[in-house]
Amino acid sequence: MATTRIFPLHTGKGRTMDTAINDILDYVENPQKTDNGRLITSFQCDSRIADAEFLFSKKLYTAKTGKRRREDDVIAYQIRQSFVPGEITPEEANRLGYELARRFTKGNHAFIVCTHIDKAHIHNHIIWNSTSLDHTRKFRNFWGSTRAVRRLSDTICIENGYSIVENPKRRGKSYDQWLGGKPPCHRDQLKAIIDEALAKKPPDLDALLEQLQKVGVVVRHRGKSVSLQASGRSGY
Repeated sequence: MATTRIFPLHTGKGRTMDTAINDILDYVENPQKTDNGRLITSFQCDSRIADAEFLFSKKLYTAKTGKRRREDDVIAYQIRQSFVPGEITPEEANRLGYELARRFTKGNHAFIVCTHIDKAHIHNHIIWNSTSLDHTRKFRNFWGSTRAVRRLSDTICIENGYSIVENPKRRGKSYDQWLGGKPPCHRDQLKAIIDEALAKKPPDLDALLEQLQKVGVVVRHRGKSVSLQASGRSGY
């Protein structure tokens, strides 16, 4: 049984881009968690100097495209892939993580896969550079990316004879469980609504937006962009 989550990685307040990349790679490559680095594999980069290679690719991207990095830009992405205790070896987990990363990025982005064995459950940390290998574009997160990566992970597990979570349930707090009895912020409220709509498997973006409107979400089209406002909110 494998579970997956995808996270965009930003610089964060008070950090430079190189510091942010160093911090995440230092954590996932921790030799105490990866059997002294034995459980680290990489694609189109050297895991020992991946931070420098990621940064260099971003400089080439700026040189080729003329586009400057913004403070809120995503610098890399992470997938966490966990396996049930006792079902898989660390080596197999790393191999499946590598296959997941290769197929999800379609071989267009450098990545590293670090398998951690310091917990009861073996788990992978997969980090890929947001900048493509040809330095002309960036990976763009998309509607339902978490579901897409989970489905791909499930497919790979089934292909290799491992179990999956048949009916994954979204784990989260109900409104009355939030700290201090406070309701969720607008962003979290929208996320919960969108997750519910995605669970109904809309065939395309138009169908998704139609479902959101049915539950009271205000959908505004501004040129090629779309903005969303949860019911009961104003001035957003």
